[in-house]
Amino acid sequence: MRNGKPNRLKGYDYSQNGMYFVTVCIHNRIEWFGNIKNGKMVLNECGEIVEKQWAWLGDQYPYVVLDEQVVMPNHFHGMISIVGNGRMDGCVVGNGRDRSLQKIKPLPELIGAFKTTSSKLIHGTGALQFHWQKSFYDHVIRSAKSLESIRQYIANNPMKWDMDIENIRNFGIDNVAYYSSIIKA
Repeated sequence: MRNGKPNRLKGYDYSQNGMYFVTVCIHNRIEWFGNIKNGKMVLNECGEIVEKQWAWLGDQYPYVVLDEQVVMPNHFHGMISIVGNGRMDGCVVGNGRDRSLQKIKPLPELIGAFKTTSSKLIHGTGALQFHWQKSFYDHVIRSAKSLESIRQYIANNPMKWDMDIENIRNFGIDNVAYYSSIIKA
């Protein structure tokens, strides 16, 4: 993370009931997951793996509810809720394993599971150079207004890709000045 600053909310219990907005970036912001065409994200095999592994979190953990998400060329945005007390009475999954007494993993452990499993599957495609950036960004969603704003941000992210200053920096300093002037206009 930039400047080595901690990116978790100090003293906050990330295993308690709550809704979170997370952003997970690829190391060096390399575009591993596909590309944007006409304002829409076109996933490649690695991007499809990331999308499937995000859905896996909701399937794997009965206390996880997933909301809006988008896989972008070099990062991922998603909304995730931790609900209930982790005790899903009578909850038996297809392999016969009872998850009724499953301990709730805090958000960092859930995101760690997502990053680990997606990385292993992506490496299985032969993309051995793929790596997630260390850690992730999060925001605790505390209001209906914030919830709707973040949902809109995620949904509109592909349409705004060409205007994102972080992506523009990849084109060189001359283009940064040009695109910055457009953004400010």
